[in-house]
Amino acid sequence: MAADARVEGFMQVSGEGLSAAVDDAAVLAGNLRMMEAHGVDAGEMGARAQRLADDGKTPLFFAADGRLLGVIAVADTVKPTSRAAVAELKAMGIRTVMLTGDNERTAAAIQREVGADEVIAGVLPEGKEREIRRLAERGRVAMVGDGINDAPALARADIGIAIGAGTDVAIESADVVLMRSDLMDVPAAIQLSRATLRNIKQNLFWALVYNAVCIPVAAGALAFAGVNLNPMIAAAAMSLSSVCVVSNALRLRGWQPRFTAAPADAPAPAVKEDPITKESAMEKTLHVEGMMCQHCVARVKKALEAVDGVEEAVVDLDAKTAVAKLAHEVDDATLKAAVEEQDYEVTGVE
Repeated sequence: MAADARVEGFMQVSGEGLSAAVDDAAVLAGNLRMMEAHGVDAGEMGARAQRLADDGKTPLFFAADGRLLGVIAVADTVKPTSRAAVAELKAMGIRTVMLTGDNERTAAAIQREVGADEVIAGVLPEGKEREIRRLAERGRVAMVGDGINDAPALARADIGIAIGAGTDVAIESADVVLMRSDLMDVPAAIQLSRATLRNIKQNLFWALVYNAVCIPVAAGALAFAGVNLNPMIAAAAMSLSSVCVVSNALRLRGWQPRFTAAPADAPAPAVKEDPITKESAMEKTLHVEGMMCQHCVARVKKALEAVDGVEEAVVDLDAKTAVAKLAHEVDDATLKAAVEEQDYEVTGVE
């Protein structure tokens, strides 16, 4: 077909693929379900596609005027820490379910690779929210996602966890935003949440016990037995109680995740690494104004990491800085423009 081919009637079919008229030829690009719906015979290609699916690849068929042109296979690379993250979640007593729009063979191959407890394959975008609602009938559900199709499910789940490098709509729909695309941060976030709740309960316990014992004594409840509490001692004790509660809460500053199921050679999780102080061959610090929340942080991070030459961006909301770690030299103006395109102001680059 000519490079300036005329395209008409372009349409995206949810859960199947794309269709259009290209120079008056009815062209299809999608999965086997789409081919069958339009009466396209996959023939021997269908069997080859099944073998590709068994290897964890998604076969995509192309047809024109009812005749199959060919098939290609695409596959997402499973991140090195994904299996370790699933194993850690299992060790924490959390059941893992993989929701995917891939066919059952491809999904089963990925399930074997990462070790998920259950896989639900062939789920259309609107079906993910329905599956989350169904799973919620068994108990509390946390959903981890990063795409546009995940947004309804993230909003429906009891806890929506978005990958920081994901789409803006997914980040807006989630309750928790992970700043790196590392699934080991999921069990780390859950452990941190549990540690925080445990700390709150400890503080409430000691505060209630202190008040239950000391207030009646200070009010003279034991005066008949000759037991009285000097007001100065009571004031000092009250201050000491506040110091104990604050000190207990500050213990969380030194918190680190403890992974029991992760293999010894698994990459260290991002929580243990302070990327701001990590040595880097080349890095530039941008001073950014206008960031108000973690969603803003995620947008700035995503914008910088999309720039050619930026290996990683570390954004600090409190310091209002973004540290760009560079693989090679990148102009200050390029970095500044990437951030300002997201409607934030860059006041300086160091």
